[in-house]
Amino acid sequence: MGTLSIAWLRTTLLTGLAAALTLTVPTEARRAEAPRDVTFTKDIAPILQRSCQTCHRPDSIAPMSLITYEQVRPFARAVKQKTALRDKPGVMPPWFIEKSVGIQGFMNDPSLSDLEIATIGAWVDAGAPEGDPAHMPPPVAFRDLRSWTLGEPDLVVSSPAVTVEGSQPDWWGQLGSTPTRLTEDRYIKSSEIREVNDIPPGTTLVGTVGGLNVFHHASVTIIGPDGKVDPTSTLPAHEVGRNADEFDPEAGRLIRAGSVISFNNNHLHANGRETTARLEVGLRFHPKGYKPTVNFRGIFFGTTEIDLKGNEDSQRVDAYYTLPENGKIMNFEPHMHAPAVRMCVEAIYGHTITTLNCSGYDHTWVRNYQYLPDSAPLLPKGTILHITGWFDTTAKNRNMVDYRNWTGGGNRSVDNMFINLSYMTVMTDEEFRAAVSEREAKIQAGKAEAVGCLTCFSAQPTTLQLAQQP
Repeated sequence: MGTLSIAWLRTTLLTGLAAALTLTVPTEARRAEAPRDVTFTKDIAPILQRSCQTCHRPDSIAPMSLITYEQVRPFARAVKQKTALRDKPGVMPPWFIEKSVGIQGFMNDPSLSDLEIATIGAWVDAGAPEGDPAHMPPPVAFRDLRSWTLGEPDLVVSSPAVTVEGSQPDWWGQLGSTPTRLTEDRYIKSSEIREVNDIPPGTTLVGTVGGLNVFHHASVTIIGPDGKVDPTSTLPAHEVGRNADEFDPEAGRLIRAGSVISFNNNHLHANGRETTARLEVGLRFHPKGYKPTVNFRGIFFGTTEIDLKGNEDSQRVDAYYTLPENGKIMNFEPHMHAPAVRMCVEAIYGHTITTLNCSGYDHTWVRNYQYLPDSAPLLPKGTILHITGWFDTTAKNRNMVDYRNWTGGGNRSVDNMFINLSYMTVMTDEEFRAAVSEREAKIQAGKAEAVGCLTCFSAQPTTLQLAQQP
C-alpha cells in the first residue's frame, strides 16, 4: 500500500471515529417515559428478578440481597445510580454494549431496556413506594450457586489446585495437565470455565481487582492422545467475570479419546487474603454421531504497543487485523486491563466502514458478547477489523491501583493489554454468498440485523475479487 493510500485510510478512519465519538444525541433512556404510579411490587421486582437477583441474593457473589422490598429499599438510590450508568464501568447488571450504535442481537443479554432504566429512576424519585403486596410476582427458583450456567456438563475436568498468598506478586505460568478419561471422540457443544476456591459464600472483598478470585485469566489447551496440540480444538479463555461459550451448532469442537487438558497459561493475582483455588472446565457434547459442517477459528488480535501517561483521561490505542477467509464472527470480547474504559470494533471493506459494536469496559467484569445467529457479522475475506480502545488513568477510574505512573503493555495486572478475542466460522466463497443471500432475505422479512453484513444488498464480489483481497 502506497503512502497516499495509507494517508487516505488514516484520514478516513479518523473522520469516521470522530463522527462516532460525537454521538451525543439524547439516548433512549433519556427519551423513555416511565409509567406513572410506579411501585416496587408491580414494576421494580420483575426487573430485579430477571436481571439482578441471579447475583444479588443470599450467599451469592454480590454484596447485598435484592429479593424483598425490605432488602431493596435501603439501596434504592444506589440501584438507580448503577443502572443509569448504562454502558459505563460500574453499571449493573454488568453488560457494557452501547445501545446507540452497532449490532444489538446477543445471546443471554441481561441488560435493562431504556424504559426499565427510566422506570427505576421514576420509582426512586417518587420515594421508592412498595405498592400492593398482591402485585408481587412469585419468587424465582434460582439455580444452586455451584451449578453451571449452561446446564450440567457431560465432562468436568479440574486443574491442579494452587494457593495464592494475600499480598504476593502476580504469577503466570503452567499449572500442569489433567486427563479427560474420554473413551471415544466427541464434539463439544459448549464450554464453561469457572474458578472454585475456599472463599466462604457471601464474602465481600472490595478494593481489589477480582476480589473474589485469584485467576485473572487462563488459557486451556486440549492435547490429543498423540501428545500434540490440535489448534482447531482450542477452547476459549477463562477471565474474571467471563460468561460461558455456546458454539455455532454447525461447528463443534473436537476432543479425542485419551486427550488431556493442559492448563498451560495462567495469570494469578493476590486478592487480599490467602486463597486456594482451581479451575473447572465443564464441557457439553453434541449427540453421538454429530459431524460439524463448518470449521471455526480464533481471530485474536491487538497490540502490545501501549503507551499510557499517568493521570490522563481519553488516551487511545488502535489495532488492525485482516481476515484471511470469509466467515461469520461469533462474538466480540474486549480484553484490557484496569485503565481501560471502552473498546469499539469496526469492519472496513473497500469504501465501506461499519461500526460493529462499541462497549464500555470494566476490569472487574470481563464480558464475552456472543452474537445471535441472525445478528452475527458476515464478513468477506480481506475485511480489515479495526479496534479502538480508550483508557483513563486518572483517580476517577476506581480500578486504577496507582494513577500517577506511566504504564505500557505487559502481563501483570498493573500492566496493560489491548486484545479482541473473537471466533469465526470459516466459509468458502460459495458458502459465503449463500449465507449473504439468506441474511438478505431475513433482513427484508425483519428477522435479522443488517449492520454486520458488509456485502448485503450490494453487488456481490466474484470469486476472483474475493481471492484478490489482501
